[in-house]
Amino acid sequence: MSPTPEPRPQHGQTPADAVSAKALARTPRAAFMHGITQSLPFLIVIIPFAVLFGVVATEAGLNVAQVMGFSVLVLAGASQFTAVQLLSDNAPTIVIILSALAVNLRMAMYSASLLPWLRDATGRQKAWIAYALIDQTFALSIQHYERHPRLGLQQRLAYFAGGALVLCVPWMLATWAGATVGEAIPDDIALDFALPITFLAMIAPMLRTTAHLAACFVAITSALLLAGLPSGLGLLIAAPLGMATGAIVEARTEGKA
Repeated sequence: MSPTPEPRPQHGQTPADAVSAKALARTPRAAFMHGITQSLPFLIVIIPFAVLFGVVATEAGLNVAQVMGFSVLVLAGASQFTAVQLLSDNAPTIVIILSALAVNLRMAMYSASLLPWLRDATGRQKAWIAYALIDQTFALSIQHYERHPRLGLQQRLAYFAGGALVLCVPWMLATWAGATVGEAIPDDIALDFALPITFLAMIAPMLRTTAHLAACFVAITSALLLAGLPSGLGLLIAAPLGMATGAIVEARTEGKA
């Protein structure tokens, strides 16, 4: 049997407190409902963002079926916006795919963080977890698992499933609503401005450390210097340069701490 991850108690909190005891007492069904309840506030962001993607994607020339293919098969907002932007720029398919994968590299780190908690899940369970793994389901689940490290596997899976249901299904439905609305918008009303504004809104709150700022600066500078390259290749080169810079700065910062 795989070792149970070591508890990480927070300040002023013991594993035997009332909140932990309540979490441990939940059945998988109750854990599922708890995941649903705790995920609901994220809909304030998820639904408008999905509607916006549907509108922007149809403005870029995709029909409703193609837009839904993005949200159902890819299920990753940032990479979907990236792909749509590159499609609008007539970038080659390989560049679009590689760029979307680069944007989603953080999912590999998410998976590594969840592995100690879900290691004993079956292959089928791991498959649907991988499909439903987005920023919000990861953030909710890892925080819940670390706060209650003695939860059983079924409780952990049920909690994740509750969050995934609330966050992933509305994303798809709101995308369809946005795509439907987008097709009704006249061609002379341009919505291209929404895409860069959306990315700014996503990126700005994430610039919290020196490593983040360094990565952002290098990525922006590189993208501007390489803007003359065809088919968005400058962006494809700038992204890993920025990530590498952030990793180097973070490693040096931790070394001095």
